[in-house]
Amino acid sequence: MTGFAFVYSPCFGCSRLFCYSPTRVPSVRSPFSGEKEPICLDCINRVNLKRIANGLKPIEPMPGAYEPVDESELSE
Repeated sequence: MTGFAFVYSPCFGCSRLFCYSPTRVPSVRSPFSGEKEPICLDCINRVNLKRIANGLKPIEPMPGAYEPVDESELSE
């Protein structure tokens, strides 16, 4: 039997709760803890508008970043 996993936690950018794949979600290092923190798709889209306006490439989340992941992809 195979299962699936997802994480439900607040976005580091806007604090809104969202679901995501723990192995694929875009993240940033917290300046407070140094830990990687997840970023929701709405925040990625807002940041991308600024990046494009400044001549930078947009951040492209991995496919499936905001979907459940097969449990076989989780490290033990």
